[in-house]
Amino acid sequence: MTKRFTIDTVARSLAKKANRRGLLKSGAALAAVGAVGARVAAPQAAGAQDKTKLQFWFDTTGGAETAQCLIDTIIKPYNESGTIEIEATMQPNGWTATQTALAGGAGPDIVVTPGPSFVVELAKAGSILAMDDAATKYGWSDTILPWALDLGKTDGKLYSIPNEIETLVLYYNTAVFDENGWTAPKTMDELMTLSATIDEAGIIPFAHGNAEWRPSNEWFVGEFLNQVGSPAKVYAALTGAAKWTEPEFVDAMTKLNDMQQNGWFMGGLDRYYTATSSDTASAFAYGDAAMKIEGTWFLSDAISYTQEAGSDWNWVPVPSSDGTANFDLGIGSTYSINKNSKAPEAAAEFLNFYFSAETQAKMVSECGMSPAPVEISKDLLGDIDPRQAAMIDALNTASASGNYGYTTWTFFPPKTETYLIEEVEKVWAGNVTVEDFLTGMQSTFDAEVAAGGALPIPARS
Repeated sequence: MTKRFTIDTVARSLAKKANRRGLLKSGAALAAVGAVGARVAAPQAAGAQDKTKLQFWFDTTGGAETAQCLIDTIIKPYNESGTIEIEATMQPNGWTATQTALAGGAGPDIVVTPGPSFVVELAKAGSILAMDDAATKYGWSDTILPWALDLGKTDGKLYSIPNEIETLVLYYNTAVFDENGWTAPKTMDELMTLSATIDEAGIIPFAHGNAEWRPSNEWFVGEFLNQVGSPAKVYAALTGAAKWTEPEFVDAMTKLNDMQQNGWFMGGLDRYYTATSSDTASAFAYGDAAMKIEGTWFLSDAISYTQEAGSDWNWVPVPSSDGTANFDLGIGSTYSINKNSKAPEAAAEFLNFYFSAETQAKMVSECGMSPAPVEISKDLLGDIDPRQAAMIDALNTASASGNYGYTTWTFFPPKTETYLIEEVEKVWAGNVTVEDFLTGMQSTFDAEVAAGGALPIPARS
């Protein structure tokens, strides 16, 4: 087949996680800006002629389309309807800009982070406010799924609201599968066998790359730990009842390493490290690659790229060892209130509106975004792609049952997450064994837990 890796297409409405979450977690320290002051309470109404203004920065790293849709669909109507005005600012590299501003005692009233582990750092630095009073006032524990809301707590206090509930799935090019008579795999053994068959047919098994987002590595590490080792085993390791060095995790990392050594990720390590998001999406859509393990955030790109290519796609759960459909849940971003906000009560009122089921449904149906972990009735979603509806239904079922897997950027402490992102490349390069990698991961995890860096892990059902 003709390779189309260098096709340059326009930015999509739903950016990949690589772009949406900003830059790789750095060790850059946030300067403390003083102890957390007044707690957020019920909002105080402003005069009709004197609206309370709040700064909200919209990250445009992956393109401004999604941000503009949010502004047009959500923010403008909100500004016209009440006593609060959101001053929306398009902000390239929004998380880096926010870090810099907060360290200097400034920044937007609404603080958006790339995930729960970042909130711990901000809370300990005194950069954001505790929101327990607002949570009680607005009943957030009744509208936001408990496991997700708990992730916003640091030292027992609520500092953030989780946004963008997501999971990873196995996307597959249905045209390629139909042409070759392949069926979507259910077990990890089936996936390994199918990948070898695809490779023998001269097609790349997986359209994967990390040129634009090195933490793409953690998508695959996390999926294999959960799908080969099992979510229950990962939970045990996160809570100290098991070790990351146990046989199930050795097996998981060995299978992942075998895939890389076989060249199944984009044709080889050299291509994996240089392929951009456009390269991988094009390879998948045009049939140069047959499958893609990626998050629900890829759905919009899957639709648009395959439409351009004249192909089609579908998805199944990432295959597990025993064929059980496991969904690893994650939080794509979080929302907090700046400690230096002049109107924290108004900020809390806006957050209550933003995380309502009605607002979230509009964001899903009109802007193609992943919803926050709130219960949204099907009638609010309207006419959306049935494949997206199936994803949302699977996420809701997993969340409600408590039987879900654990994404690394949501449940793993930050230093451990950074370790696995960076050090797994040494395994792929043949410089470190799987066993040594997991030993180092356990040491990093133990030290971080001992230092109080562990995230709250909801009790497993």
